[in-house]
Amino acid sequence: MRCPIDGSALVITDRSGVEIDYCPQCRGVWLDRGELDKIIDRSASYSAPPPPPQHSRDDRSDHGYRKKKKRGGFLDELFDF
Repeated sequence: MRCPIDGSALVITDRSGVEIDYCPQCRGVWLDRGELDKIIDRSASYSAPPPPPQHSRDDRSDHGYRKKKKRGGFLDELFDF
């Protein structure tokens, strides 16, 4: 099967029991009928990580500068080609 965007050959991979067609060139992802439903079902069983501990205002070790960390989810694990 060819990528509808750039015409290169699609690669089929298995991620968490779901077959995913993706293009290694443009990184487009195509799902067949029912695959999105499987992904949604798996997301319902995903439990979010616990929130980070709260720091008191007296803790000045970070001087008020904190980087926000991206919260990962099951899709990060699913689409890490």
